Amino acid sequence: MSILRAGDGKFHYSDGSHKWIPPDPDYDQEVWDEQVRQHKEGHLRNEQPKVRIQRLV
Repeated sequence: MSILRAGDGKFHYSDGSHKWIPPDPDYDQEVWDEQVRQHKEGHLRNEQPKVRIQRLV
């Protein structure tokens, strides 16, 4: 799971999925695509490795 930072809300729908269409129809789609790409990279940089340990008894 990633951490949402201030300002990340504009890139997400309420279910946590990413918005690939800019909120403003006049916004440049290529610019928006690049911003979403960089935003998603930020998720990956902040993701902590998940290690699950199971003990056998």
